[in-house]
Amino acid sequence: MPDEPCTRILIVGAGFAGTQLVRSLHRRLPPGVETTLLSDESYTTFNPMLPEAVGASVFPEQVVVPVREMTRQGGACRFIMGSVTQVDLTAGRLVCRTLAGERELAYDHLVFAVGNRARLDLLPGMAEHALPLKTVGDAMHIRNTVLRRLACIELEDDASARRALGHFVVVGGGFSGVEVAGELVDCLASIRRYYPRVAADELRVTVLQGLDRLLPELSPRLGVAALNSLRERGVDVRLMARATCITADGVQLGDGEFIEGRTVIGTIGTAANPLLARLGLPLSGGRVVVAGDLSVPGYPGLWAVGDCACVPNALDGSTAPPTAQFAVREAQHLARNLGAVVTGAPTTAFRYRSRGMMASIGHLKGVAEVAGLPLTGWPAWLVWRAYYLSQMPSFGRRLRIFFEWFWGMFYPPDITHLRFTRSAELGSDEERRQREASATAVATV
Repeated sequence: MPDEPCTRILIVGAGFAGTQLVRSLHRRLPPGVETTLLSDESYTTFNPMLPEAVGASVFPEQVVVPVREMTRQGGACRFIMGSVTQVDLTAGRLVCRTLAGERELAYDHLVFAVGNRARLDLLPGMAEHALPLKTVGDAMHIRNTVLRRLACIELEDDASARRALGHFVVVGGGFSGVEVAGELVDCLASIRRYYPRVAADELRVTVLQGLDRLLPELSPRLGVAALNSLRERGVDVRLMARATCITADGVQLGDGEFIEGRTVIGTIGTAANPLLARLGLPLSGGRVVVAGDLSVPGYPGLWAVGDCACVPNALDGSTAPPTAQFAVREAQHLARNLGAVVTGAPTTAFRYRSRGMMASIGHLKGVAEVAGLPLTGWPAWLVWRAYYLSQMPSFGRRLRIFFEWFWGMFYPPDITHLRFTRSAELGSDEERRQREASATAVATV
């Protein structure tokens, strides 16, 4: 019988941070250490690419990568697809629900890399009427909604109803808001040729930003560049416009103005993963408070990394932003610290200088700040795509996506309304309409 592993490391969450941590631990840990990655999804979502999925610039499979492809399985490394139901932080045990029933896992070190969730209670009516953008399912639902709106416009005779159906309102002017607005306006301009009964002036995109500039995470210069790029393409960008309520017919602003539009996309606010809230861990802004070495103070053997962690950056005393770049670096640093703990060496504080930030704001358009150098337009867009292509786990996947992206540079987006219906579910028209209405209501909420 083989000896029991001397140390068991359990990682919950398979996003950028979780998968990078597993890959980094594989190269660092000595023999006799068992690593288990637990996630309720079998894939990692490249969230910054979700707006491109909305605009059909990329296919859904380009936004996700199988966890088993990103991490080396076998030996002392294991992946389990399941969701956490209970955690005993004192006894070092976790219960998860898997496809084969409930399983109990013991651990010596537990790492939370569960990311965050879309916050749907930030504004009255947001949960009922706004479309969040946090998952692949959200992106595909928004894309299908856009296609349905155009199909409805062709069948609608009332002019005011046509204008409301063709108005897409984006709440939030951060990365997600700017990116989805840019993708939407380019997508609508490109696919309108397939809807001959829809006039160009019947399709509009509006961005509502409560601050005095877009992309506050970037320099003011790049925020202005993004603003100019969107406005040049017809996007109505409203700065200092605070939404106070969202209804089925549009958005109410703080100054009393009502913006009419049947499709509202919410890109503001994030919420803590419900698991973290249940455990009663110290939270700040919905993120677990950690020490400089990424451990959770007061809980021996507990660590947090990525978007779900409030990580102090020893470089300048700031809090690390919840971005993919920092999630990857935090995971690499935590791998070193876990390796140090296993071998009895001291841990070190996380310290990292950002290499830059970037945003794609439509077809062949972007803004970026790389090593202090500002980029706009096509060069920024190219850098943005090159970075995410480099994060793909295999040469074969990179090559396939590269050719698909290259094809998309010269041809219009796909307008397929993706809906998955099993043969057994096909029935009468009335039954089908009821199922679609139910599915739409669930996806919207």
